[in-house]
Amino acid sequence: MNDITLPKAVENFIAATNAHDANALVAVFGEGATVGDDGKTWTGGAEIREWVQSHLITPKIVLTPTSFAGDRLVASGDGDFPGGPLSFSFVFGIKDDQVIDLAIAPV
Repeated sequence: MNDITLPKAVENFIAATNAHDANALVAVFGEGATVGDDGKTWTGGAEIREWVQSHLITPKIVLTPTSFAGDRLVASGDGDFPGGPLSFSFVFGIKDDQVIDLAIAPV
């Protein structure tokens, strides 16, 4: 991944996203995890599964990391959506190799 060293949870998130594997994506998140994206918050497994399907799987998102520092990944996202590819910032909260909090915003 572009010679960028990433935490295991972030590697797993990118790999599952790029494989369009909803089950693997949901498994990246810890119990009670939250995702903030598009001005909304999804909490827990069922809501995160809905977000995964609508925001990552259906538009066939493919992420290409461009930088990682601290807890912030910047990646180019391309897929079946207008105006792509776009750059996004992903701020990860990680505990025990699982994502417990994720905030996404355009860059």
